Amino acid sequence: MHTHTYTDMATKTISITEEAYERLKMKKSGNESFTDVINKITGKRSILDFAGMLTDKEARELKANIAKARKLSIERAKSIERRLQ
Repeated sequence: MHTHTYTDMATKTISITEEAYERLKMKKSGNESFTDVINKITGKRSILDFAGMLTDKEARELKANIAKARKLSIERAKSIERRLQ
């Protein structure tokens, strides 16, 4: 068994088997930390992981749809507020 410390703001010490350590180590690439690997495996992703997923056109359309949805939401909230007064 190995004990490894992963540092972010807080530090926790965990114990894992040699096999688990080797499997985790194999998932590392470049200068990734074990924390980076664990976050990647468990679903915590950086916003940068999404860079380049959309074309410029898709990004503009998504942004426009979000703005439209926000506007409708604000209008609905104002309408409800008027009815409640």
